[in-house]
Amino acid sequence: MSKEAPKPAAADAAPAKKGKLKLVIIIAVVVLLGGGAAFWFLRPKKVDPAAEAAKAAAAPKAAALHYKFDPAFVVNFGSEGNARYLQITLDAMTRDPKTVEDIKSSEPAIRNDLVMLYSAQQYDVLVSVEGKEKLREQTLEAVRKAVADEGGKAETVEAVYFTSFVIQ
Repeated sequence: MSKEAPKPAAADAAPAKKGKLKLVIIIAVVVLLGGGAAFWFLRPKKVDPAAEAAKAAAAPKAAALHYKFDPAFVVNFGSEGNARYLQITLDAMTRDPKTVEDIKSSEPAIRNDLVMLYSAQQYDVLVSVEGKEKLREQTLEAVRKAVADEGGKAETVEAVYFTSFVIQ
């Protein structure tokens, strides 16, 4: 009768420890790879300013809204003895309905500022295209200032147009 010698407990524990160790290593590798993949896919993307500008330019704009100042502006201008008259029909363009309301509510202030601006002009300057363009830019700034004073966004007034320009 042979008795088998009892195996030491350490011999049974060694394969179990190796199995657990392999399992822990596999889990650690999976966690690290998963974390790396998550970092890669969730990282902030670099923004290309040119691409963003192209997207913004490609986005459809809202329809243009026009506000016609009625009646036309009529002012006398020029030096004494050489008085002249200027008549301008003006149209302001925006894409924001609130801005149209801001222009309407501040129209008396806009008209005042523009009458003062137009009456301070010189004939020799206004007969040139450059002079008219400069006056149009000054008009746009005056309208924007009035809209801003009303609490609106000045930059939403995109343009002003002289739909009639008569010097006499």
